[in-house]
Amino acid sequence: MNTIMRKSVLSVAGLAFAGGVFAGPIAAHANPVDAKPVAVAVQTAAPKPQGDQSHISLNDEQTANVKAIIAATKKAGLPERAAVISIATSLQESKLENLGHLGDANDHDSLGLFQQRPSSGWGTPEQITNPEYSTTAFLKGLRQVDGWQDMPLTDAAQTVQVSAYPDAYAQWEQQATDLVNQHWNS
Repeated sequence: MNTIMRKSVLSVAGLAFAGGVFAGPIAAHANPVDAKPVAVAVQTAAPKPQGDQSHISLNDEQTANVKAIIAATKKAGLPERAAVISIATSLQESKLENLGHLGDANDHDSLGLFQQRPSSGWGTPEQITNPEYSTTAFLKGLRQVDGWQDMPLTDAAQTVQVSAYPDAYAQWEQQATDLVNQHWNS
């Protein structure tokens, strides 16, 4: 959360507290007249990245894949946080490279940006190696995770991916956040 937003949120919270301190005793003795609860929306900041962070330099293909993930996220009507989780997941799974079958070096039949498996129902090899399709498939899984918006990135990604290394996604959160900040509006 940027400094201006943080100060604004803290100012509103401070005013609400002060108002409660001063008005509370008065309101406690007032006669309630059709009092209705008021909902207050407070924007929560994304959780801070967990643990040591990794970073790689991206080539043109990887940058194009970042842009494809962001475009698919926007098309799905999801917020920037979904793109951050998607990009961090792809950084962990494929370093943002759209991987085909890697022979003996391959993990089972995992393919594409997210190392999704046709045998696990993610789609056909052709679909999984299409960045828009694979991102949309990942986002469909993410939407099914209750509270994904507020949970640590690695927990949200792991719930969708079911990786043998559940904590590995966390190391990419800062770079994924930076990439989304750089490309979301471009």
